Amino acid sequence: MLAMEIEIWSDVVCPWCYIGKRRLEKALADFPHEVNVTWRSFQLDPGAPTEPVETVAQALGRKYGGGEAAGRQMIDRVEAAAAEEGMLWRHHQSQRVGTVDAHRLLHLALHDGGTKLQGALKERLLAAYFMEAANVADHAVLRGLAAEVGLDAARVDEVLAGTEFLDEVYADQQQAGAYGATGVPFYVIEKRYGVSGAQPSQALLQVLDRAWSDAHPVLTVLEGDDACGPDGCAI
Repeated sequence: MLAMEIEIWSDVVCPWCYIGKRRLEKALADFPHEVNVTWRSFQLDPGAPTEPVETVAQALGRKYGGGEAAGRQMIDRVEAAAAEEGMLWRHHQSQRVGTVDAHRLLHLALHDGGTKLQGALKERLLAAYFMEAANVADHAVLRGLAAEVGLDAARVDEVLAGTEFLDEVYADQQQAGAYGATGVPFYVIEKRYGVSGAQPSQALLQVLDRAWSDAHPVLTVLEGDDACGPDGCAI
């Protein structure tokens, strides 16, 4: 029987994407069927620099007002939510950086190693950014993370040196727009159900169960006496 297909649009610097990933993993632990998870690209801040010039707290305070102190309060809230999912972050030290190259490597991982390798790189990128405050735009950092999960070093260098998989990143973002996704995480299950935001694991499990039931309906049989079988016909 084919595995259920789940596509997830997210960014590697999105706190709710990492929290949503953990919540989905909890839901899948209680889901008795095989699933196949593909990570799709979504850049929250396409204009972010490769070389960091400010922290996330500073960027949030500048964008929404209130300065760095207000930005730190926003980070406190998501760090508390992450702790509820068993994660200890260093998000106060995270830098505002671009993610297009990280997304291109995620497409490389999918192309060369399938969803399992891509999933391993996705987790490593998220952990590096939120738990280690690493610069996930820096090519040296990206090379190291890619090597840790088993990507071919020569292919990683080749991709980072050019524009390979850039079209795939943009295509993912266009598809997100076509689905009406304005924020992430955004889950698409079997191309029929869309779920927006880092929903609780129980809510995700309910959607998974419904999608599975719709794709695998159970035949209801109405029993009757007027039938023929190996032993003859009822008359």
